[in-house]
Amino acid sequence: MNKQHLKVVPPGGVSAAAPVPGQSRYGALAAALRSRVVAGEWPPGSALPAEQLLAAEHGVALGTLRRALELLAEQGLIERVHGKGTFVRQGIAGASMLRFFRFGEHAGVVPASRIVSRQRVAASAAAARALGLAPGEPVLRLQRLRLIDAQPCLLEDLWLPMDLFAPLAQGDCADWDALLYPMYARVCGVHVQRAVDDIGFGLLGAAQARLLELPAGHPAAVVTRQAYDLSGRCVEWRSTRGDAHAFHYTVTLT
Repeated sequence: MNKQHLKVVPPGGVSAAAPVPGQSRYGALAAALRSRVVAGEWPPGSALPAEQLLAAEHGVALGTLRRALELLAEQGLIERVHGKGTFVRQGIAGASMLRFFRFGEHAGVVPASRIVSRQRVAASAAAARALGLAPGEPVLRLQRLRLIDAQPCLLEDLWLPMDLFAPLAQGDCADWDALLYPMYARVCGVHVQRAVDDIGFGLLGAAQARLLELPAGHPAAVVTRQAYDLSGRCVEWRSTRGDAHAFHYTVTLT
């Protein structure tokens, strides 16, 4: 099927790591601070220590520390709140796919969720490539139907690395949250920090159309997502399909 695409695009008490060739001192410090966040020393939502303390811990000037923090803020890892301090970002709560579609007057609504299938499978070449795994490594494959007023609106296929999401392979899917990212954090300790969505268009296969209650071969908008955790690892590969006639996306250029 041909598609057209649109891109929407160490614990404290140590000195700063020595810069690698071509890397600035503040860049090396930013990498050291990032490693402390990834290690869980400062969980998402928590405040970093005072700037003076961090500078002293890493043996750098206050100006160097501030430039490192500015870099981490630009990368989306932290946010600096005037008068309150510097905090590790909470990450993405949902990043609803509904922003690409219009299904009546339902702006801002969280669709209901129903897990259609859940399988532990070997990663296909495409899934392995997207998730940074070796082909054949175990992944959890989910198919999820999203509904508004009990009517199907979106069909999602998700691939998750089994080493991170093994807890989701067990238990009753009926107990799952409507928003997956907060559940990833609560159940698996995986915090989604950012996501990249790629929009294309195709036709629904017979099984997909049946779940969405549309005719086979109906045109569909297809949103493919890669979601990344605090370390920059891709932790989710997702493909979402919805009625192309309901597709709507607005970009404001200034």
